[in-house]
Amino acid sequence: MSVNEFFARDYMGAREKFLAAGRAHADRFRTFQNPLRGPRGEQLYCDALWYGPADAERVLVTISATHGIEGFCGSGCQTGWFASGAYRELPPGIAQLHLHAVNPHGFAWLRRVNEDNVDLNRNFVTHIGPYPENPGYEKLAASIAPAEWTATSQAASKAVFADYAKRFGPAALQAAISGGQYSHPDGVFFGGHAPTWSHRIIAEVFREWLSRAKHVAIVDFHTGLGPRGYGELIFALPEPHPSFARALDWYGSDLTSVELGTSTSAQLFGTNGEGFVRFLPNAQLTAIALEYGTLPLDDVLDAVRADNWLHLHADLAGEDSRRIKTQMRDAFAPNDASWRQSVWTRAEEILRKTAFGLARS
Repeated sequence: MSVNEFFARDYMGAREKFLAAGRAHADRFRTFQNPLRGPRGEQLYCDALWYGPADAERVLVTISATHGIEGFCGSGCQTGWFASGAYRELPPGIAQLHLHAVNPHGFAWLRRVNEDNVDLNRNFVTHIGPYPENPGYEKLAASIAPAEWTATSQAASKAVFADYAKRFGPAALQAAISGGQYSHPDGVFFGGHAPTWSHRIIAEVFREWLSRAKHVAIVDFHTGLGPRGYGELIFALPEPHPSFARALDWYGSDLTSVELGTSTSAQLFGTNGEGFVRFLPNAQLTAIALEYGTLPLDDVLDAVRADNWLHLHADLAGEDSRRIKTQMRDAFAPNDASWRQSVWTRAEEILRKTAFGLARS
């Protein structure tokens, strides 16, 4: 099986490849059916696969499709991990948990968000107190998510964004748009007002399957930020966190930090990492987001904004849909053999580093 064959054309193909490569080797397997269906009426699933000792104290975890369409990358890496045989080449005593397509609805519909228009990686606030505020988003909301998607409306939005960046800086603009917001359910990067289906599945699997683990290392696959084809290692726990020094030891200077300003990511609210800490209070945690670049940031954000407009205001069967879904694929799942080769080579390297770091910790 060549590297290009690890990656699929659609959600169902990705699931079939993952199950064909990994299920026969699983010591434990469970599937969770999403309440809604895909664009062709297909049923949607998140699959949890465990390989290794049931009582392992050290567990390597991989997660794909936190951001739906980004699952093409993560699923391909999970499939490759089994299809290449790399899963067998780890230090003894380490178990593996692979969560495939935690946001299957976004994966199938070629969206970052889930069935509720929620960004899963902004959904892990506690939902029991005041939500984080994003004043920048409030100022820019009408331009970020306009009711019309025309050349005129896009030019007007660009002018507003340019003025904001001139006054506050490009990083402030990125944070305003993508950092997360809880006041506009029909907007982009919306964190939701309750735990989503995917949030609840992750919590259930972590609490049930990882409760005996003493040290858990997590690799969460993402796309859309940074240089094309390069996999940035972003520390993925709330900072400051005591495991940052350990992660730095494992990954060296490749590790980046939002808090230290070395990452391409903006400061985010309600990330998966906040949930990991809450779900596994008794385990040592080390977690990274493996973030692969695709297109320039402005093009990626434009694709997200266009997709938001499409699902709110347009005909999903029309010409706008075909064009915008092509934008989304280009921004998050390039159909590019050299990109996929870079993705897999980096993923294999990092998963091995993670496993061997876990073994000596």
